[in-house]
Amino acid sequence: MQRQNLLKILFTLITLLTLTSAKAQDMLARQAPVDRKMKAVDTLTLKDLIYREQAASPAADLYEGWDNIYAHRATEMPDSFLIDLQDFCMPTPSRIVTSNFGARWGRQHKGIDLKVYTGDTIRSAFKGKVRMVKYERKGYGNYIVIRHDNGLETTYAHLSKSLVSEEQDVEAGDVIGLGGNTGRSTGSHLHFETRLCGMAINPAILFDFRNQDVVADTYLFRKATHSEESKLANAVRGKVNGGQYTREQVTGKEEVIVRSVDNDEAQPRSRYHKVKKGETLSTIAKKHGTTVSKLCKLNKISKSKKLKLGQLIKYS
Repeated sequence: MQRQNLLKILFTLITLLTLTSAKAQDMLARQAPVDRKMKAVDTLTLKDLIYREQAASPAADLYEGWDNIYAHRATEMPDSFLIDLQDFCMPTPSRIVTSNFGARWGRQHKGIDLKVYTGDTIRSAFKGKVRMVKYERKGYGNYIVIRHDNGLETTYAHLSKSLVSEEQDVEAGDVIGLGGNTGRSTGSHLHFETRLCGMAINPAILFDFRNQDVVADTYLFRKATHSEESKLANAVRGKVNGGQYTREQVTGKEEVIVRSVDNDEAQPRSRYHKVKKGETLSTIAKKHGTTVSKLCKLNKISKSKKLKLGQLIKYS
């Protein structure tokens, strides 16, 4: 009798286990389509995220690789490309171009030379990520290459010191190094390059160093017309009178006068005010006997524009 009871209990347990297993398998079978749907949703979300990131960062479409071996290497170049120049910062407050982009001493000069003194602050022109921080004894000296979200890569050479590291994210205006005279250089200056897919673009096409501004909110690069645009930019925004200027212009003092040392009788081209802590357009206008409206017109800014410490404001 006892043996029969044990067999009944054992049979009951086996039946329950079989039913439980069947239900579990059924639940898994029903869950599988849900998992597949969730996987599809996750894939679409990821694709959408990648698309939005690439839309915000054109550089993601332009460059296939990322390395810190080559300062610049030519890749497939688009026939035209729209470069966003908004949210920029001038790499240096110096407005002195001492050497133009283009042919020089029998070779091509792939950037612009700007007069700076050893120890002067050098800033990132746009938001991006530092790709290279290197030293080249017979060339760039201490130099930094930054890849920006707008597709450009900028190079800052002959630095006395680099203050960033490779793979570091930077914002426009972040201090990245100090001016110097390292590498193949005959005097302290900043060699500044702008490149697209490894191809050098004349920085004077994009930046107006004399007025410490970009030429427009955007620039449409066209491979077919770049050479002619480069020559025109040199004529309009390149070096003046052999690049000889007063020290006052270089250092960006409170009142900066653009004037060639070869012509002391020359009339000042423009006058600038260097913004100090707590200053506004109103206080600057009052100090120099002008109006806020005139300041806005001269600097192409709105009355609500927030001024940055050290910013140069043209007042005449």
